[in-house]
Amino acid sequence: MKQSLINVSTFFVLIWFLGLWFILSNKNFIQSNNQTIRCDQNEIKILKQRIKEAEKHLNHLEIKNRENEIIIRSLKYKAKFLYKNSNGINWINSDRYPSEKFEGLRRKIFDDIKDLSYFVKNNLLKLKNDSLLGKKISLIEPNFQDRIDFLLIQLGNLSNSDNLGEWRRMESEFLALELQKEFYQLQNPSDCDRQKKVICDLNKSCGFGCQMHHVMYCFITSYFLNRTLILDSAGWRYNSDGFEAYFRPLSEKCIKINEYGVEWNGNQYETADVIRLPIIDMVTQKPEFFPLSIPKKYMDTLSRFHGDPFVWWAGQILSYLMRFNQKFSKIVEDRQKKSGFLRPCVGVHVRRTDKIGTEASFHDLNEYMNHVKKFFDLRDLEKSKKHLRRVYLATDDFSVIKEAKEKYPNYNFIMDELNAQTASLNNRYSPESAQGIILDIYFLSQCDFLVCTLSSQVCRIAYEIQQTRYPDGSWRFKSLDDIYYFGGQLRQNVIAVLDHIPNTDLGEIELRKGDLVEIAGNHWDGYSKGKNLRTLKDGIFPSYKVKKTIDSF
Repeated sequence: MKQSLINVSTFFVLIWFLGLWFILSNKNFIQSNNQTIRCDQNEIKILKQRIKEAEKHLNHLEIKNRENEIIIRSLKYKAKFLYKNSNGINWINSDRYPSEKFEGLRRKIFDDIKDLSYFVKNNLLKLKNDSLLGKKISLIEPNFQDRIDFLLIQLGNLSNSDNLGEWRRMESEFLALELQKEFYQLQNPSDCDRQKKVICDLNKSCGFGCQMHHVMYCFITSYFLNRTLILDSAGWRYNSDGFEAYFRPLSEKCIKINEYGVEWNGNQYETADVIRLPIIDMVTQKPEFFPLSIPKKYMDTLSRFHGDPFVWWAGQILSYLMRFNQKFSKIVEDRQKKSGFLRPCVGVHVRRTDKIGTEASFHDLNEYMNHVKKFFDLRDLEKSKKHLRRVYLATDDFSVIKEAKEKYPNYNFIMDELNAQTASLNNRYSPESAQGIILDIYFLSQCDFLVCTLSSQVCRIAYEIQQTRYPDGSWRFKSLDDIYYFGGQLRQNVIAVLDHIPNTDLGEIELRKGDLVEIAGNHWDGYSKGKNLRTLKDGIFPSYKVKKTIDSF
């Protein structure tokens, strides 16, 4: 019995010890779990930091890789010329490169041939109304156009002869790399706290294209003032997550700032540490670096290889500002696969809704498609083969999509009907609308040629970004209304290269060689409109009697 009691007691003592052990071990387990959670949180924090550092490192490698690729191509390019030096012109020696005068003259001839085409076609169209002449003109017109087309192709061949095309490409790539490095360094200073800054509010009261041009003006200002740009996109009307919902941050170091800054109006930039920019239209004392100026140090190089230096410069800025983030890059990639987007392709942007009757006139789809046909006709003639006629169609008017499908069955239209719906007035300011506009801009910029109205900011952005794909893509567009311009620009002048005795009955103005003319537009009939700054007279004049001027700072 005694032994039994001992056994029972021992059993209960063991149970008590087991219970105590379980409680204590559970307490340790909870403490251990808490410690594990804390460790996990710390590890996640460290991991996030490492990912961020890795992304920065990848960005640096990206730039370095591009630089190395261009250097390798340059060496191969020079080696090829050294090998062929005895058989042709040696362009390696810098004084043998085509001069700015040569390149300017070549481009002037190209523009003048196009203006001649506009002039003759416009006048033939008027004469067609005469029943006696109509039939004869119908026979003459295509013959004339064939000759013009052949001249343009031959001139294009000339521009790429003696490896000038390769030279132009290398010049463009080297300069682009140099600028992107400058932009990166300016936006990522060694000491962000001590760096002077510019604050730019994204929420300008206008559409997406207008807002991007506003940010571009801010970036141009920060570049010429040697300041880092801080973009304030809080409460963005398109997306409450701000600019970075679609694009990478403009800086890896200087993201936000607590200071409001000094309101800027073209002055105060020498002393104030932080300045806040108004919209460009409100700047009363416009500095000389405002559009359409380009950096003086790059003027000689840029004006040699590109027909419209400011557009190339604008494209480089936008290519930095509008770098897709990882999430949106995947959306673009998926959309490209789904749509079957391939080149050659002509981009057509038809803007209707809020612009018609206010900023732009109505243009029938047929007007756009005439120029699409023209591009493919020239390409077929140049390459001596027929090409599939692809068209990327972007519009805010759903009826345009329906019309395109019905009237032009011989064209392969690439379009997103959802983008047209989200671009309508009712849905315009939404994340879906922003995504649709950005996708349209991207695919339009990837096209070989653009047909649009340059009164549209979306069209101008696509044209600007398109320049990053070509050494000189200045000719790769046809506007149905305006010439290229930048809203709020300082000036846009041309200079007379020939005298002109005006026919005042037609509203023409006098030109003397060397006169500066403030350009107002091109009528696309061989005549442009402007104001002679010597005589202060407004009117029209033959487009071929002037050439563009280039401003620099």
